[in-house]
Amino acid sequence: MAGYGARVVVPIDLKKKPWEQKHPLHNRWHPDIPAVAEVKEGELFRVEMVDFSGGGITKDYSADDVKHADPSIVHYLSGPIRVVDKDGIPAKPGDLLAVEICNLGPLPGDEWGYTATFDRENGGGFLTDHFPCATKAIWYFEGIYAYSPHIPGVRFPGLTHPGIIGTAPSMELLNIWNEREREVEENGHKSLKLCEVLHSRPLANLPSTKGCHLGKITKGTAEWEKIAKEAARTIPGRENGGNCDIKNLSRGSKIYLPVFVEGANFSTGDMHFSQGDGEVAFCGAIEMSGFLELKCEIIRDGMKEYLTPMGPTPLHVNPIFEIGPVEPRFSEWLVFEGISVDETGRQHFLDASVAYKRAVLNAIDYLSKFGYSKEQIYLLLSCCPCEGRISGIVDSPNALATLAIPTAIFDQDIRPKTGKVPVGPRLVRKPDVLRCTYDGNLPTTKNPAALM
Repeated sequence: MAGYGARVVVPIDLKKKPWEQKHPLHNRWHPDIPAVAEVKEGELFRVEMVDFSGGGITKDYSADDVKHADPSIVHYLSGPIRVVDKDGIPAKPGDLLAVEICNLGPLPGDEWGYTATFDRENGGGFLTDHFPCATKAIWYFEGIYAYSPHIPGVRFPGLTHPGIIGTAPSMELLNIWNEREREVEENGHKSLKLCEVLHSRPLANLPSTKGCHLGKITKGTAEWEKIAKEAARTIPGRENGGNCDIKNLSRGSKIYLPVFVEGANFSTGDMHFSQGDGEVAFCGAIEMSGFLELKCEIIRDGMKEYLTPMGPTPLHVNPIFEIGPVEPRFSEWLVFEGISVDETGRQHFLDASVAYKRAVLNAIDYLSKFGYSKEQIYLLLSCCPCEGRISGIVDSPNALATLAIPTAIFDQDIRPKTGKVPVGPRLVRKPDVLRCTYDGNLPTTKNPAALM
């Protein structure tokens, strides 16, 4: 009699380090990282994963682990997983790999997560010039809901999803990534005006042997040394999918990934219980360990049929995503607008990044009037199911971005009213987020007109 349920192809033992797992995890992209498992298209299979830090960030009520986090180790991924069709023929370069998310969630017995901001000297975040300190909030799960003792008066359903899902690059594509990202890192400070407004550093994370894990390849061997010097970091999303951080890729979603190597060799990780659009705090979803139950389909020659290259080679393509039918239902939203004018009053030309920064800052300042610290709201906007939009991109000189926040997540009415902001018995809300001191000497950006 045939068995039912998903076959576990990548199990996780939370008592073991990422490199001690039955199938050792990896934290780089490279075509020569060997597959740890094989699945057939149409088969339901289960992939388990650690949180992105591999257990380095804990549920201790301290932000020291965030302040001193090792950025070279992110993200620990489960895989690669080789995909073959029902005749045993592997996915080929030029195919599309359709990956359906049938089920997902936290690992049983590990139903908690965290949201954090890195220290400005150690990764920072979207608003690191405003919030340079390392901070952390712990979240606990009650079924579909999350709450945090560090951000009281807030409870919301999570739209759980993998932050990372992607296929292995070919060597040609890997070389393209490394060349263009090295150019940005080495010369971007001189050529990109946006660096004066957005202060996350480095501009690109280049290949490095420090913190590198390559799955089944033994560290210290000649093979490991060669691959570690070439392998791409997992931090940005790219042509292969990767760290897309699309919050709507939950139950019922499909991801159509380009195939660049035989077998596709796809990997996944960075599980999020919930995330706001943009994940603005950088360590900013509700990060957790978790599992995915997946099915794959190989669409032969699908890259040529469905993906038009936007660049100089046929490899310059991007995945397609199909959003699933299961999402939290909110009917009332408070929406904050931002335009492409920075905190000094300087005009930028149709710059959506500056506009979104303004929208987030506007939301933080407003919501902090209701008894929250600005650090609490910064973390909240990074992990609650808020909706970010580019609402205008043609009306020169201003791009217009919006951030919509579901009002039902709060236990008080946050809408503007006649009279003053209400002050209730739970205001000011304590405890605050966990935080460390900022010991660097980089200047903090201030809004000259804001009341402090």
